[in-house]
Amino acid sequence: MPEQQSGGAPKGLLQQMEELMAALSADLTQLDADIQSSADRQAGTADDASGTAAGPSGASGPAEPRGGGLG
Repeated sequence: MPEQQSGGAPKGLLQQMEELMAALSADLTQLDADIQSSADRQAGTADDASGTAAGPSGASGPAEPRGGGLG
């Protein structure tokens, strides 16, 4: 019978850990969705606001005069 008693405590602890892991997983999933949504909004805003002046690749800015001068 001592095996059942010692087995009961870890099972309760295991259940608590599983519940905490499920809650953590849900929180991380929500955080990931929030971050992706925020990144999508910022990317859309950056594209609209910067236009060709400061694009992420920089090809429309200083890259054209350098390429034209060397070629």
